[in-house]
Amino acid sequence: MKMNALWLRANLIKAVRNFFWERGFLEVETPALIPANAPEEYINPVHTLPSWQLQTSPEICMKRLLCSGHKKIFQISHCWRSNERGSRHLSEFTMLEWYRADCDYHTLMGDCEELLQYISICCLPKNGCFMHNSSKIDPFIPWQRISVQEAFSRFGQADVWDCLRKGLYEEILVSVIEPALAQFDSPVILLDYPAELAALARTKSDDNEIAERFELYLGGLELANGFSELTDPLEQRKRFEKANIVRSNSGQAALPLPEPFIKALETMPTSAGIAMGVDRLVMLTAGASSIDEIVTFIPEDL
Repeated sequence: MKMNALWLRANLIKAVRNFFWERGFLEVETPALIPANAPEEYINPVHTLPSWQLQTSPEICMKRLLCSGHKKIFQISHCWRSNERGSRHLSEFTMLEWYRADCDYHTLMGDCEELLQYISICCLPKNGCFMHNSSKIDPFIPWQRISVQEAFSRFGQADVWDCLRKGLYEEILVSVIEPALAQFDSPVILLDYPAELAALARTKSDDNEIAERFELYLGGLELANGFSELTDPLEQRKRFEKANIVRSNSGQAALPLPEPFIKALETMPTSAGIAMGVDRLVMLTAGASSIDEIVTFIPEDL
């Protein structure tokens, strides 16, 4: 990492902390070594001690804090996911997560706008923009909000439900939709995902086929994933069990269920939470093309 990138990263993390402290959020630290993560079809945890894993996200413990009465919390922590390496991925990476009680995903969208504008003021030159590849992204102009259904129809000339049935969803998202989002000079919120793509999100009260989930993109780069929280323990257990069936059918090991978390959902208030990649946020602030440019060491150098 170059010296100026090291300073930029430190200043950005300081700005993030100031942003949340100024808004009354409590900064928390939860264990990184846990018995069980949230089972997901395509995310593999790093196993360490027998029957223990490194966290793929701090969400399980943070949501339990919501269930115990905390209203506004955030955390910047290291996370681990097995076999993730690329220009935008590391197996060990830094995540920012925050959670709010008594709100839904629309409140988080507003948080994202305020946060990126705050970081722009603190960490970029006056009237500066975030950068990804050749795209300049201005957080102060009106943000785009596009539903997943609209994005597939508008940019891919495809029906998202048909793509899911045919197993083409991920291919079209990566090869067509995300590049199309790079054309916008403002951040883009892709929202309202098919319910089967929302492992921990609640569905809309008037349409159980749509989940209250969104992803934030800058220059076609996914930066954050947020949603209104599912608070039904029986439904959550069913979703975790379904994820393990998919894992088993694809030759992956089934994962243990986070039983204390499922139990705690009985007392979870109406809430929303979001995970934002800190390394990617630094990339966008530095105008870096690779995650290798903004971390102190890459795995190959250790």
